[in-house]
Amino acid sequence: MHDASVAPAALQARQGGPKALAQALQAARADTLRLFAAFEHALPGLQVPQRAELNPPLWELGHIGWFQAHWTERFPARQRARGALADPADHPGSADDALYDSSRVPHAARWHLPLPDAGRTRAQLAQQLRATLALLKEAGDSDDALYVFRLALLHEDMHHEAGLYMARSLGVAVDDARWLPQPLTEPAAPLSLPGGPWQLGSPDGAGFVFDNERPAHAVALQPCTIDRQAVRWAEFLPFVEAGGYTQPGFWTKAGARWLGAQGAPAAPRYLRQSAEGWLQWHQGRWLPLNLHEAACHLSLHEAEAWCRWAGRRLPTEAEWECAACSAPQAFRWGDVWEWTASPFQPFEGFQPHLYRDYSAPWFDGRPVLRGASHCTQPRMRHPRYRNFFAAARTDVPAGFRSCALSAASR
Repeated sequence: MHDASVAPAALQARQGGPKALAQALQAARADTLRLFAAFEHALPGLQVPQRAELNPPLWELGHIGWFQAHWTERFPARQRARGALADPADHPGSADDALYDSSRVPHAARWHLPLPDAGRTRAQLAQQLRATLALLKEAGDSDDALYVFRLALLHEDMHHEAGLYMARSLGVAVDDARWLPQPLTEPAAPLSLPGGPWQLGSPDGAGFVFDNERPAHAVALQPCTIDRQAVRWAEFLPFVEAGGYTQPGFWTKAGARWLGAQGAPAAPRYLRQSAEGWLQWHQGRWLPLNLHEAACHLSLHEAEAWCRWAGRRLPTEAEWECAACSAPQAFRWGDVWEWTASPFQPFEGFQPHLYRDYSAPWFDGRPVLRGASHCTQPRMRHPRYRNFFAAARTDVPAGFRSCALSAASR
């Protein structure tokens, strides 16, 4: 069973058999190593500043390999790992846990660990991948047997995207057209949703799912109209040019605090205005901004402020999911991660899956983002996927779309 709106690559990642999964794991590793090579070329000694949104590239590389080996090669219960069927406490440890286990190694400590050098780390990853592929070949094709392999694949894909937006933050050029934003068309008339019951979350029989997507449950939606695509720079920049960043009435209390902490920026991250027009920081240099691209690297606060200025609102995650799944031909997504008005919280009946720290520690009120970005691996682009970042993040390639206000809220 699968949604008609799911792209083939995402469907293969979640439901494909061992052969397709082996090919995907090898493709993911090739992209990981290609991106790491870009960091090696651009960063002397692979040094990066110690900031909350960054990780040392050498630590990132080792962590990816460690995670794969931890849940495949070294996990004895991998054949029955789906959902909460296996206890991660039964997992034998390894010496590498003290270096790469993100649940145990504090973020600030990652700059000071005795990590193997790049050559040894690459060799370790090659050995780990060979072991994973050998185990996969003997695993069988049930969802239980393939759970840890799919988890390792999608985890590597997540880190690849994080590496791409870390590269942008550091001015590292990544010469790969797959990860460039694409222009959007002129906005068409909004999509009308009739309202009624909607089954939110991933249904039974969906293959691999992340724990926060379950259990699927009925929610009641009110009729609404929602943008068919993300807000472009062409729609967002008039708010900036009208002084939107200096007008308190457009900002929530949390947004005003965020804005004050930024030193009152006059424009979104990576943008500046020149005599020739708007420029964006990309590939380590200032380039003319394409106004037809989706507005990107925005915080939730900036999205909410634009909506107040425009007399609009952010969609809930249920409205977003309903539009994406019920009208896939009319609803364009995948240009930017999209902030929603919904807090990241467990669905009723939530049970953590094998990787206990994936969702549960982050049910703290941060918002849900839906969709995918131009930096997201196609395997990760699933309409039921729930992303979650702190509202203040601007390093993430996130934007938004809007809904019309209801008559009662005008």
